[in-house]
Amino acid sequence: FETFHNKDHVGAEETRAIKQMFGPFPSSGAEISCVSVARLVASLGDSHVEDLIQTHSSRHHPQQGPTFGCNIAFSYDCYTLDPLEDWSSSGIHEEKFSLDFFNFLSNQQSVRTLKDKEEMSSSGGFLCSGDETILRREVEKYLNGGNMISSSPEELCTSLFEMLASCKSNNELQNELFELLGPDGLEMISTLLQERAAIVNSLLAIPPERTDVRRKVSGDVTMPTYRCQVTIYSEQEKQMIKMYRREERRERKKGKVADCVNFSDAVLPFDPKEIRAQREQALLTARREPTLSKGRVYEQIQYPNVYDSYAEAAKLPAFVGGARMLLPERIHRENNKMYEQVAIPPNEPVPIGFEEKPVYISELDEIGQLVFKGIKSLNRIQSMVFETAYNTNENLLICAPTGAGKTNIAMLTVLHEIRQHLRPGGVIKKDEFKIVYVAPMKALAAEMTNYFSKRLGPLGITVKELTGDMQLTKGEILRTQMLVTTPEKWDVVTRKSVGDVALSQIVRLLILDEVHLLHEDRGPVLESLVARTLRQVESTQSMIRILGLSATLPNYLDVATFLHVNPYIGLFFFDSRFRPVPLGQTFVGIKTTNKVQQLYDMEEVCYNKVLEQVKAGHQVMVFVHARNATVKTAMGLIEMAKNHGETCFFQPDQGPDYGQCEKQIQRSRNKQLKEMFSEGFGIHHAGMLRSDRSLMESMFSKGHLKVLVCTATLAWGVNLPAHAVVIKGTQIYDAKRGALVDLGILDVMQIFGRAGRPQFDKYGEGTIITTHDKLSHYLTLLTQQNPIESQFLGSLADNLNAEVALGSVTNVEEAVKWLSYTYLYVRMRANPLAYGINHKVYQMDPSLEIYRKELVVESGRKLDKARMIRFEERTEVDIRELHCIRPEADILSTVSKAEEFEQLKVRDEELEELDQLLCNYCELPAAGGVENSYGKINILLQTYVSRGEVDSFSLISDLSYVAQNAARIVRALFEIALRKRWPAMTYRLLTLCKLTVDKLKEMRKDDIGHMLHHVNVGLTVKQCAHQIPSITMEANIQPITRTVLRVRLIVTPDFHWNDQVHGSVGEPWWLWVEDPINDHIYHSEYFLLQKKQVVTGEPQHIVFTIPIFEPLSSQYYIRVVSDRWLGAEAVCIINFQNLILPERHPPHTVMALGNREFESLYKFTHFNPIQTQIFHTLYHTDTNVLLGAPTGSGKTIAAEMAMFRVFNKYPASKVVYIAPLKALVRERVEDWKIRMGEKLGKKVVELTGDVTPDVRAIAQADLIVTTPEKWDGVSRSWQNRSYVQKVAILIIDEIHLLGEDRGPVLEVIVSRTNFISCHTSKSVRVVGLSTALANARDLADWLGIGQVGLFNFRPSVRPVPLEVHILGFPGQHYCPRMASMNKPTFQAIRSHSPAKPVLIFVSSRRQTRLTALDLIAYLATEDNPKQWLHHDEREIEDIITTVRDSNLKLTLAFGIGMHHAGLHERDRKTVEELFVNCKIQVLIATSTLAWGVNFPAHLVVIKGTEYYDGKSRRYIDYPITDVLQMMGRAGRPQFDDQGKAVILVHDIKKDFYKKFLYEPFPVESSLLSVLSDHLNAEIAAGTVSSKQDAMDYITWTYFFRRLLMNPSYYSLEDISYESINKFLSNLVEKSLQDLECSYCIEIKEDDHTIEPLTYGRIASYYYLKHQTIRRFKEQLRAELTVHDLLSILTDAEEYAELPVRHNEDQLNSQLAQQLPLKVNPHSYDSPHTKTHLLLQAHFSHSQLPCSDYSTDTKTVLDNAIRICQAMLDVAANEGWLVTAVSICNLVQMIVQGCWLHGSSLQTLPHVEQQHLYLFRSDMEVINGPIEGLPELIDACNGKESVFAAIVGKDLQSSQIAQAWSFLSHLPVLEVVLSVKGWWEEDQEQTEHPLPAAGGNLKEESSWLDVHADQEYVLQVSLRRIILGQQKKKQDSKAQAPRFPKAKDEGWFLVIGEVDRRELLAVKRAGCIRNCTAVSVAFYTPEKPGKCIYTLYLMSDSYLGLDQQYEIHLNVIPASIAAQVNTEVSDSVAGLSPN
Repeated sequence: FETFHNKDHVGAEETRAIKQMFGPFPSSGAEISCVSVARLVASLGDSHVEDLIQTHSSRHHPQQGPTFGCNIAFSYDCYTLDPLEDWSSSGIHEEKFSLDFFNFLSNQQSVRTLKDKEEMSSSGGFLCSGDETILRREVEKYLNGGNMISSSPEELCTSLFEMLASCKSNNELQNELFELLGPDGLEMISTLLQERAAIVNSLLAIPPERTDVRRKVSGDVTMPTYRCQVTIYSEQEKQMIKMYRREERRERKKGKVADCVNFSDAVLPFDPKEIRAQREQALLTARREPTLSKGRVYEQIQYPNVYDSYAEAAKLPAFVGGARMLLPERIHRENNKMYEQVAIPPNEPVPIGFEEKPVYISELDEIGQLVFKGIKSLNRIQSMVFETAYNTNENLLICAPTGAGKTNIAMLTVLHEIRQHLRPGGVIKKDEFKIVYVAPMKALAAEMTNYFSKRLGPLGITVKELTGDMQLTKGEILRTQMLVTTPEKWDVVTRKSVGDVALSQIVRLLILDEVHLLHEDRGPVLESLVARTLRQVESTQSMIRILGLSATLPNYLDVATFLHVNPYIGLFFFDSRFRPVPLGQTFVGIKTTNKVQQLYDMEEVCYNKVLEQVKAGHQVMVFVHARNATVKTAMGLIEMAKNHGETCFFQPDQGPDYGQCEKQIQRSRNKQLKEMFSEGFGIHHAGMLRSDRSLMESMFSKGHLKVLVCTATLAWGVNLPAHAVVIKGTQIYDAKRGALVDLGILDVMQIFGRAGRPQFDKYGEGTIITTHDKLSHYLTLLTQQNPIESQFLGSLADNLNAEVALGSVTNVEEAVKWLSYTYLYVRMRANPLAYGINHKVYQMDPSLEIYRKELVVESGRKLDKARMIRFEERTEVDIRELHCIRPEADILSTVSKAEEFEQLKVRDEELEELDQLLCNYCELPAAGGVENSYGKINILLQTYVSRGEVDSFSLISDLSYVAQNAARIVRALFEIALRKRWPAMTYRLLTLCKLTVDKLKEMRKDDIGHMLHHVNVGLTVKQCAHQIPSITMEANIQPITRTVLRVRLIVTPDFHWNDQVHGSVGEPWWLWVEDPINDHIYHSEYFLLQKKQVVTGEPQHIVFTIPIFEPLSSQYYIRVVSDRWLGAEAVCIINFQNLILPERHPPHTVMALGNREFESLYKFTHFNPIQTQIFHTLYHTDTNVLLGAPTGSGKTIAAEMAMFRVFNKYPASKVVYIAPLKALVRERVEDWKIRMGEKLGKKVVELTGDVTPDVRAIAQADLIVTTPEKWDGVSRSWQNRSYVQKVAILIIDEIHLLGEDRGPVLEVIVSRTNFISCHTSKSVRVVGLSTALANARDLADWLGIGQVGLFNFRPSVRPVPLEVHILGFPGQHYCPRMASMNKPTFQAIRSHSPAKPVLIFVSSRRQTRLTALDLIAYLATEDNPKQWLHHDEREIEDIITTVRDSNLKLTLAFGIGMHHAGLHERDRKTVEELFVNCKIQVLIATSTLAWGVNFPAHLVVIKGTEYYDGKSRRYIDYPITDVLQMMGRAGRPQFDDQGKAVILVHDIKKDFYKKFLYEPFPVESSLLSVLSDHLNAEIAAGTVSSKQDAMDYITWTYFFRRLLMNPSYYSLEDISYESINKFLSNLVEKSLQDLECSYCIEIKEDDHTIEPLTYGRIASYYYLKHQTIRRFKEQLRAELTVHDLLSILTDAEEYAELPVRHNEDQLNSQLAQQLPLKVNPHSYDSPHTKTHLLLQAHFSHSQLPCSDYSTDTKTVLDNAIRICQAMLDVAANEGWLVTAVSICNLVQMIVQGCWLHGSSLQTLPHVEQQHLYLFRSDMEVINGPIEGLPELIDACNGKESVFAAIVGKDLQSSQIAQAWSFLSHLPVLEVVLSVKGWWEEDQEQTEHPLPAAGGNLKEESSWLDVHADQEYVLQVSLRRIILGQQKKKQDSKAQAPRFPKAKDEGWFLVIGEVDRRELLAVKRAGCIRNCTAVSVAFYTPEKPGKCIYTLYLMSDSYLGLDQQYEIHLNVIPASIAAQVNTEVSDSVAGLSPN
């Protein structure tokens, strides 16, 4: 009023003022208010208005009380208000209203009626009785005394009134009042208590003529709220309230009110949401029931979105069917002899509120419009939910009647989720989220899948069904964004140890349809799903939104609590008034108990109900519960109609298309249909043909059928509504329970949901006809009076077991916590008695902690007893259920006794049929016979397997149930037998799970046809036979020790692949090795034959180890059986007849010696015991030494002792230290540069693939640290390299790696070293360091070590003792198994090393990330989540900002580091630094770290012992040496007195690791596989020149030693001299043959001498495999483009080892889309294709999909240069000019990372395609556009300012500086050419300058005369020009920012003849610092005449800097003298020392 009284419109200020008062408001509302105020003012006159406003402001002191209206909660929701009559102004004068709200407030309950205008301005006294003012007076007095300053009088009055009105005694009150008011209020307290009754009564007895404005008094006294609500009552209501008051006072006087009176219940409070009609009903009902006698009723909290009329209205008690019930208002009851009937009329729909607006689809965003295409607006309920569902992330529970459109609400939440993954440009990131929709029935799931697919199709979102019927492969699941599934299926998926980990972790929205299923049998599944999801949300801190959809249910608040829904935001409850078509319900209870009479009565009642509807012109559906009952009922109804002569009502109307329909019906084969149709009846059930069902549906919807008799499936599946539905009988046969059960409430609601056709009917009618005893049951259910309870207790043990297996529950506390997430917990607290918890227990333990613990312990014991989990308080139980060997009959009887079948019963009517089945189909005896249920199950199982026919309806459903479950049970038994290692049992069970054909494959199709008496089918059968999976196997065995055998199995597929039959992924197989005599399985595994392998016939290689026992059994069987196909299996026999076991090993030597001190370099004073024992031998003798000692025992120091010996005795010689990894080399170099370099003054040089120092540095070095491959390459040409001959000692670290892939290189190095020292008679000492070895003696013999020098300590003599725990994990799939190891890893850290450093080794970079994130999730549940961070948080924050990797940023904050090759160098260093200094406690690393840097830790966890091998595309085991190496990292000598290692393995490998981790492992040689390459190197070097040399060379190797010791390992039959000789000869022959095929060598005609060829030399020089060289020879051609060369380069054998990890084929295919050159689309999983893509990406500057690819690119580039140089040599050897020039270009591209066809300007740092325009723009500083680097160098002329002016527009100053640094270091060369040689006229060799280029070619002076067919030398003088500000000190390194390692600048000089495309000579030149002369020899043509040669000067590092010169030669006839002189001078030059 104040705001609007002098305004004529609503302006901005007014809007703001209202907004402050009321919050958001509709603008129309403000305008209406403004108009109303104007009308009021007009009728009152100005003076009155002024008075009023003044009075109001004078009265209104803000300190004293709140503003009127500030505490009324206004909401957005909309309510209808009845339109007011327009009141006349004359009426105002008759009765005036006070607008003095202050008065209103102080008086707390009345709006005054004033008698005349004058009174309006006066203050108006209290018109109230004195008692009421006592309270006010006392309060004001008290406050004026300065007490409780913060309270206003109103607030205090309210609080005191509440206390006085409560039912406490005066004594209790006295204490409470004293607490509230304090000592100053004593006086007041006594007054109040004396006048208590008067005050209370006076406030309650409100004079009836006044309008009543009452506050709700909150039931909770402790929180006084002062909220005022205005209620306006009609006259009728006032009368009622009066009566009410009287009754209340009467009750009071009688003193019956002992309990507290809750006044809010007396008058039903008005809430703006509730509408008048409802209130009237509520008051009428309230009148009939003395509310006040019911004791204290809690007032219901009003939630904003709950529309629940039942909660509002009090109920009418009634007796129905003998039970007391509360029923709604307006019901009709009828009771007669035959039945009792209760009819509930349809509800009136809720009137539309005035703010309720429908949401129009056109107002949504683009995505919403696309999906809701064709819909105009959302319906009412959807519009109300819209805001919360579509625009927030809140969990929702929506309870609404069937048919209210809940599916679209689900769609809104789906869209909300999709919108969150929408990237700019409209791209949806589909791989970031999954949505799961859980529907209760498969039929519903299928319907939902169709609905969502259709709607979401336009967005490209894939929706798939995942149910028992519709299996999806892992790939399909990955490609699907929305899965529609059933609760059981989703439970199974998430149970598989965090299932498909990736799957459940990217679920972002879980939609649960029909949540009210919680109280049915399937409720527990929903509970476990939700509990699992909620725990996942909490542990991973990821957001998973849950949407629950349900029918209306009474205790919606409990369900909301369970789903973690915020009731104020996400809880929506719509009662039956919101049904699209209101429903009238009729319940009929038949009274008779005689079964026959009952059926008859039901028929009759049903007929009457149907007739009643049909007479009214409606259609009716009658639901019955068995297929055959449909026909019976229909016939019965027709019969009755005939008897009563009422058939005419049912007959169809003869409409225009009636005839057409009749014809369709006549075509049907179902005779009953035809009979009924003419009578107007139809039937419908699932047993009918699809066509008949559709026919019935369409007839009914067209109106030709008046009555359709159907089964409940129609209600669930097809949406076919009718005006009325009748449910006849409520007994339904349940196959699970094997008995008749009551029809479920869900079915009833679903069927009732079909009543009422939205377009045509005002209301629908549902009738349920049941027996009298069930009447009350259905009434309570349908009027929602029974809260739904949890059924979880029954299946607690099973669900607990699932959680334990999943790893999410590992102890009682966690289980108790897990229970708190279930609905059971919510209900146990709400209704403890129902769950057997008495009141006392609940009071003492309100959170039910103790009770939950009891439940868990009890279930734990049960599971422990069943041997499913180990529960600490163990009770030993023996399982006798599964004996070792059991025939199929026993297995079947075991299965038939399973719990899963306990509900099946045997019915009398089935006995006869079961007997027949037993006789006809059962091959095996059925234990228990037909009388027992387990006998029945056995018979059904056998019938199923025999494909028998079953007649009776109940048996059919039993049979399908049994078959579905038996497969699962047998599969579980199979897994148990496999774990128990019983082969026969395992095989039988696997065969049963799958529930023969070889001959058919061989037969001709005609024979098959005749055999089957059907000629044409022969071909089909034969094709099918070929599609049945079959395989062939061959096995090689290698004994490793006397008790361990390694088996290499090659499995080759032998069948035709067909996608329809086999799917698109692969066929799964089981493999196991069985010992038939001892009946035991020694090894089992599961593997997939990929589709690709089958199609290409590529074999699968499987390697595993098994134990053998002496005496040897004669044979083992390897059995491979298909997981899916019957009869698809293969057996391979391993024969031990010719097996020779390796020799027994000598014991470990231990030699004792005193202790010496070597002070200067060591911080400690004493060597450890191991170092002490070997000191003398190493430091005082020159013998070769082999030291085998466990990791961490200080072997590096032993190496240093041997070095000191050399430094002392042979100072001129060199020491070579070989370490297996670059990382180790780097670590040693960094350490020794300081200690040896700075302190001892020795020169240390690193020599690896990354670092290649120049020859001078190597020649001066004292200590060379290198890798095996590099040293092998260097020492191959030892004759020409003097520094190789100066080596005095070779120290090989980790020499036990001889047995691994890189072992052969070590073997060759040592063999060559021995060979060199033998030939140069200068012995080279070899020191080998390794872990503890089993066969140390052999290694020692090979190294030439006698009695002294072999030190081999057992693994147990570690400096720090080690405690090892090995844990086995089941699960055949790698990723879920890894995920299930995370919890145990966390627990291992907690128990073994809570505060000391921990190292966790995993197999891949992805695993480092997943493990870290899981550990963080477990930490998040702890009290101190950052307990592993031992560093100041602020400092760690600073460190984190410098880290590049986003995952690492996250994990470091929790004290967890990650370490793998994919990290940036600096990140790795940071992590190492933090871990070594104990700032972070946990480091998760890939296995390479074990070899690499030395970080010991207190605890080492090896998480999984397999890694993915890209070549064989499967997971294979780590070499045992790696595992030992990782374990060796446990225990830090300086800090720990013991180390701990926890090894988590696949359970079938547990025994193997137990054995080997304590036994030393023998080292075998792996030279055989690469012998050819190493022989080639020796042949090229000249050490081997005949076959005999080759034989001798082999005898130098370690392989030869082991061959004699363990012949069977190398497939040698026996060890006689002849056998060995023959074996070696064959070996040499085969290797040499390979080399000859690769053009590397030539075997002379004497078949003995060997001569190296050019290609062999190239291979050896560039360290390439001979296969690569063969490929070059065969694929390189004369004229190849760079693109062709790229393919040849990437096909090199060297790249076959590039890892293609899991799922990288998909990444490769995505990457290929972005790159210019196409690759073969079928080879994305090939390493060569990947190499090709990585190189293209390197040239295109493409974004790589992950960090692994960057590391892989580095590996590819590492090798690329040497392979290209070899290609260049091949091309030069063939004389191909074009190819050679292209190869030079390819090298430039590789170094600069740029395409050749791009501008060379793009090689400048930061200059990309989009910047090239800068160089073409017209600027003063440059003349014309610049196209390439030379022009740019010329334009800048050494001045940075010019360059900055060109590019300054787009680049920042730092970028300009880098680009300039690159540009200014580019080489600018000046070239001078001359030719040197003999000319006839000269007496000596002379040099002639070449004529200047550009001369006139017609003049002779432009041509140089040379003799034909003679060698000349082109002298090229190169001088580097230093421009302007170039740095004076020139580095030899090239500028190559995109190349991973430093590269020296170099040049190719190529001379060719362009016309003939022939290359004449090629020469390499190194870096040109100032001036360099290069000579290139070439031959002149044989024929005289003029010719032009061209010299190409090409950089090997830069693009665009090549130069080209023409050499004009005039060829004159040959001169004999000149030729002779040339040759003589050549030979003299050959004699002189070079």
